[in-house]
Amino acid sequence: MKSILHSVRITVSLLLATAQGRAQSSQAIYDDSLQNGWQNWSWASVSLSNTNPVHAGTQSISVTAGAWQALYFHNNPFDPAGFTNLTIWTHGGTSGGQLLQVQAVSGGGAVAPGQSLAPLAANSWQQISIPVSTLLPPGQSTIDGFWVQDRSGTAQPTFYVDDISLITGPTPPPGTNSTVAVRVDAGANCHPIPPEIYGVAFASTAELSDLNVPLNRSGGNGTTRYNWHINAANHAADWYFESIGSASATPGADGDDFMSQSRAAGAQPMLTIPTIGWVAKLGPSRARLASFSIAKYGPQQARAPDFADAGNGVATNGVDITGNDPNDANLPADSNFQLGWMQHLTNRWGRAAAGGLRYYIMDNEPSIWSSTHRDVHPTGPTMDEIRDKILDYGAKVKSVDPNALVVGPEEWGWSGYFYSGYDQQWGGAHGWNNLPDRTAHGNVDYLPWLLDQLRRTNNATGQRLLDLFTVHYYPQGGEFGSDVSTSMQLRRNRSTRSLWDTNYVDETWINDKVRLIPRLKQWAAQYYPGTPVGITEYNWGAEDHINGATAQADVLGIFGREGLDLATRWTTPASTTPTYKAVKMYRNYDGNKSAFGDTSVAATAPDPDNLSSFAALRSADGALTVLVINKVLSGTTPVALALTNFVGTGPAQVWQLTSANAISRSADLTYSSGTLSNTVPAQSITLFVLPSAAPAPRMRLGTNAPPGQLELWLDGQAGTSYALLSSSNLSSWLPFSTNLLASNSFRFLLPTANSARKFYRSQQSPP
Repeated sequence: MKSILHSVRITVSLLLATAQGRAQSSQAIYDDSLQNGWQNWSWASVSLSNTNPVHAGTQSISVTAGAWQALYFHNNPFDPAGFTNLTIWTHGGTSGGQLLQVQAVSGGGAVAPGQSLAPLAANSWQQISIPVSTLLPPGQSTIDGFWVQDRSGTAQPTFYVDDISLITGPTPPPGTNSTVAVRVDAGANCHPIPPEIYGVAFASTAELSDLNVPLNRSGGNGTTRYNWHINAANHAADWYFESIGSASATPGADGDDFMSQSRAAGAQPMLTIPTIGWVAKLGPSRARLASFSIAKYGPQQARAPDFADAGNGVATNGVDITGNDPNDANLPADSNFQLGWMQHLTNRWGRAAAGGLRYYIMDNEPSIWSSTHRDVHPTGPTMDEIRDKILDYGAKVKSVDPNALVVGPEEWGWSGYFYSGYDQQWGGAHGWNNLPDRTAHGNVDYLPWLLDQLRRTNNATGQRLLDLFTVHYYPQGGEFGSDVSTSMQLRRNRSTRSLWDTNYVDETWINDKVRLIPRLKQWAAQYYPGTPVGITEYNWGAEDHINGATAQADVLGIFGREGLDLATRWTTPASTTPTYKAVKMYRNYDGNKSAFGDTSVAATAPDPDNLSSFAALRSADGALTVLVINKVLSGTTPVALALTNFVGTGPAQVWQLTSANAISRSADLTYSSGTLSNTVPAQSITLFVLPSAAPAPRMRLGTNAPPGQLELWLDGQAGTSYALLSSSNLSSWLPFSTNLLASNSFRFLLPTANSARKFYRSQQSPP
């Protein structure tokens, strides 16, 4: 928030309470925008969307005021008796020294002398907390605002304001919460954690390298109509349905640049293949084109600030424009058109097995095309249409690269899992009974039906045309945003349960047990066995706040524990944010690419809404890594770790991310007899790295196998027990032999005749 202090009054009025009653909880007045019915009635030069400096979130208020001018916020009259303090964060800009006063307002005038503030500090944020009682004269029972006003009678330098609230009590001093017992069993619930769950989207080479993440996705609405021939895309409803060319006119340049940037950091790129049937068209000299030309279709509610002829497709009466010509800014493009791009990619980068593109994504959120891409696909796609597109375009992918992976269907969220785009559009207009597409398919759910259809085709042809079953998921209660009010932080802490908890009823319009990962895995196992499951878009918001970071850490831990096969976050957080650093806590906590373990083991905490924990063994060195996420908003929390089935030696490293927004290493902790204790701050992520007493096992292929057999050697430490595990798909691993090494090596002989392809790995086994 910026403000200039001249005569600046902050008038902040709240709709905290109606005429029928008083507010009983704290309430935000400004938090990146005005909240709870507050209005800007300032008579100074004020911007409510200042981006630098900000105290929290992405925006603050700048104020430039002349003599006696004020920042003034107004609301309906309310009784402030339920509130104890008005809190305001202030910043004096580069000069500081501004002289201000805060007053309560009723009927457009101050109701008491108010509170004079000390001169503002330069180049720093300071919180001002004013007792409401000092702002009210005796007998005053209602107010309708507050202002922050210049009290010098002269113009003042610009100052800034942020995070204004009425609170029910002063911020309590940090206290100590009850001890939380975390139990870790290194011999229970063991399964691999695929590194692919740590993916991001649209990351630069530097970000990919710093985060040490293995996947980088190019997706979203802007990729659905990418025209590789002219290197241009239509930006759909995201940006006035404009077709815009990239800087380079080289065919396929955007995809090639994305491949190059990802591969330079050792990450696998994921590219979206358009299947909608249209791609962007450009005018002469690569000029932009608009699907809803104002010159052609008449005045509209909004027009693009960078292209005056581009409307938003909504007439001035609020009705969507229909019957537009898709050819205005687009060209028809079928799977043969996209085959050319696939051939370009393999010619330029090689096939997947040789380091080329491995992941081909089948478009983006097709069931809402009738909204996001209504200029070319005004009717929602049916179940049959999406099935046929995956079979058509998937076959083209396999014709170019049999080892490439086809990824889809990339549906947007909850309704898109159960209903086709046709039925979602129909239900919105006519109600959700007797949905025509669902009725025509025996009243079955959309995605299970789709998986079953793809399985049937696979069985009939012998060719798998969907290799990864993927969806998108965003929490629906406002978490995907910048709101860090107390109520939203607590909701964010709880709502990650929707990813895993079979008993948690989602607190939004969904009002159902989402249990997303178990649900998706169940569908895949039942309707298309052997299909891995991924979530290729998700985001819990508040990226620049520690609450967003703890949510992100919780999500990644859940992905690993619940056996998800792949995930890519939307998008990549800014490197300055705590959420970015939350990802680093898993993948590069020490700056040397040290990572959370790759074999998940059991870790339990009694109340994951307040404190959650995840644990994994690290195959590189046998270390046990334990992540503790303290979600509570205030007070330190003693944590008692009880470790079983792990033989460790030496001190445990302690790495931590807090609201200070930096990953730091604390003093090492000693542990013995399977116990370790520490006290963690509120809203923090703490990683304990416990070194193993035994070296990590190593598998190697022998050269003296008898005919019809395979010779494997396990190298480890004498006197240590190791398990040998096998897998047919690199996802599900089963132990088939456990051995106590008498020496530092052990020999296995495995039959090769008439045996299916298998993968083998080893790990230390509990004693």
